[in-house]
Amino acid sequence: MHQTIHARAAAAGLRMTGPRRIIAQVLDASSDHPDVEELHRRATTVDGRISLATVYRTVKLFETEGILEKHDFGDGRARYEHADGAHHDHLIDMTTGKVIEFVDPEIEALQDKIAKRLGYRLQGHRLELYGVPINDKTS
Repeated sequence: MHQTIHARAAAAGLRMTGPRRIIAQVLDASSDHPDVEELHRRATTVDGRISLATVYRTVKLFETEGILEKHDFGDGRARYEHADGAHHDHLIDMTTGKVIEFVDPEIEALQDKIAKRLGYRLQGHRLELYGVPINDKTS
């Protein structure tokens, strides 16, 4: 399990105001990849005084400090997740926007093989697959 966002922010020397603590808690409790508007909706259920601007600033600060990772899954919304989680790739359902995290050892090995063939050692990568559900009725 990774450190909480609050713990990572405190370790980075960030001042954790009440709204920042709530936003961090909401992010820690998220099992999806929320955008800022969704984070704001969730945070205001805890404290209705948190503004959308505060959520934007906090997310940007956490991203700048390497606490959050920003994703653009092609739907025009920036989405966020912990930056210190174990490596994984994403499959995005283009009909619902659902993001499915997965790890495939064959894909990882193939990427390393390709990089070596081209004369490189991988330092990291990001793989995003976009698809629509297979309709069993037309198979």
